[in-house]
Amino acid sequence: MRRAVEIWPFRPSLRYARQLAEALRAETVGGVVMLLATVAALVWANVSTDSYEALRNARFGPDFLHLDMELYKWVQNGLLTVFFFIAGIEVKEEFVHGELAQLRKAALPIVASIAGMVVPALIYLVVSWGVPGAGRGWAIPTATDIAFALAVLAVTASALPAALRAFLLTSAVVDDLGAITVIAVFFTRNLNLLALLAGVAVIALYGLLQARRVRGLWIYLPLALLAWYLVEISGVHATVAGVALGLMTRVHSGPGEESSPAELADHYIRPFSAGFAVPVFAFVSAGVVLSAGSLGAMATDRVVLGVIAGLVVGKFLGVFGGAWLAVRLGLAKLSDELHWRDMAAVSILAGIGFTVSLLIGDLAYGDDPGRVDAVTTGVLLASLTASVVAAVLLRVRVRNHLSAQDDV
Repeated sequence: MRRAVEIWPFRPSLRYARQLAEALRAETVGGVVMLLATVAALVWANVSTDSYEALRNARFGPDFLHLDMELYKWVQNGLLTVFFFIAGIEVKEEFVHGELAQLRKAALPIVASIAGMVVPALIYLVVSWGVPGAGRGWAIPTATDIAFALAVLAVTASALPAALRAFLLTSAVVDDLGAITVIAVFFTRNLNLLALLAGVAVIALYGLLQARRVRGLWIYLPLALLAWYLVEISGVHATVAGVALGLMTRVHSGPGEESSPAELADHYIRPFSAGFAVPVFAFVSAGVVLSAGSLGAMATDRVVLGVIAGLVVGKFLGVFGGAWLAVRLGLAKLSDELHWRDMAAVSILAGIGFTVSLLIGDLAYGDDPGRVDAVTTGVLLASLTASVVAAVLLRVRVRNHLSAQDDV
């Protein structure tokens, strides 16, 4: 009896930890946690700017390994790599088991996603044309935040056909792949080719061991950390290592395996990504000072206006126009369950940039804190606008779908 009393307090905590992890695998909970972190950052930054900046810029890490960085850099380059590792797994799952496995099905989200990156970038460049340094930010409005977008869709339109969620998820996955390519190609500075080649070799070894069905976390975790370190010191953004490792992770289960390594990694790592890594990134990135002056200045800052126009207008025109063009040209077919009005609503939802847009904004203007704050405010405002407008339209579509079912 005495032993039962001693052990008992630990049992609920273990059970609740499992329940919490399961909840964080749901899109809605992860989105809410990220939203709360964003609100907390905004409150703290506006109540006590100095303490928020002191925390954000606190430096630590071994200097002899070239890892003496500010907290926000550790979050961007370290924690966010976990998010991109999950994104890499999602990309591979889609190519092997999902919509991207069949060319006919893949054409619709691929064309929509590509157009959904090109059109926002063009609109941004048109709006910001002539502003010094504006060209550095062209990629900011090209990204869609998977977690936030799927959370809004789950909360407002769970009754809509599953094909709509599949389209959004698949196009957002392609979007993420495009975003990480942009980061790798356009935001690599002072390239250390030897370190990069060593990182590629380690990632290739990781992939080879996966293909040979070698098991053991004790093997893969050190390899993943070494790959991250080598890519980090190479000058290429470390999140690229996360995506590469995700793409190398095996998605087929072997003999004697109930789940594939990709499924296991997603099961155990996604709660950490959704419940800690991404919210912490939101917390250290979204803390901007909001005042009448700063908000008023946004109305005349064409870089910020370009970001807002690119996300709110460009994403809609690109995703919806790309999907329409793909069907019109006979490259793809719209699901019989969906209407073009459903596609219009979810195309606006693609304008939620947030995580990757904030990251690209800091990479583009990291040497200009004032510009970073302005762009961050623009991304937050655009993401909020896209969320609200899409939520309203999706609720209307839900009512229309339910009415049509009642008539039948």
